Amino acid sequence: MFEPKIMCFLCKWCTYAGADLAGTSRLEFSPNGINLRVMCSSRIDPQHILHAFKEGADGVFIGGCHPGDCHYVEGNYKTLRRVTLFKTMMEQLGLDPKRLRLEWISAAEGKKYVETMNEFTETIRNLGPLNLEEKTLTEEGVCHE
Repeated sequence: MFEPKIMCFLCKWCTYAGADLAGTSRLEFSPNGINLRVMCSSRIDPQHILHAFKEGADGVFIGGCHPGDCHYVEGNYKTLRRVTLFKTMMEQLGLDPKRLRLEWISAAEGKKYVETMNEFTETIRNLGPLNLEEKTLTEEGVCHE
C-alpha cells in the first residue's frame, strides 16, 4: 500500500505546539508527516513548497495560528493570500491543489492536529504518489513536459 510523504511547515507558536501536545498526549496519528518548525506560517515562500514537491513530498501541509492570533500580527493573513494564489499556480503546473493544505491549529488543539493530519494523509493516499518523473519543476516554477 502506498504511504505518502508529507512535508509539514508548522508555526512555532501554534501548530507546532499543537503537534507536540498530540505527541505528549500519546494520541495516535499517521506518521507520514515530516515536521519543520518555522517562526510564522508567513515565512513559507512558494519556492519552499515547490522544493518540497521536487524533493519527493506527495503533499505539503502548512499550519499556522488562527486569524487574529498571529504572534506577528498579520502573518497568517499573508499566508492565506499566498496559499490561495499558489493553488491556482499549482493547477497551471499540472499539480492537484489538494496536495497542499493550510490549517489554523492552536497550541491547545492537539486533537485537531491529529484529525487534520489523518484526514490529509488519507487524501494524499487516495491521490496516489506525486509522479514528477513525467514533469520537471524548475527553480523558476515552470513545468516542462
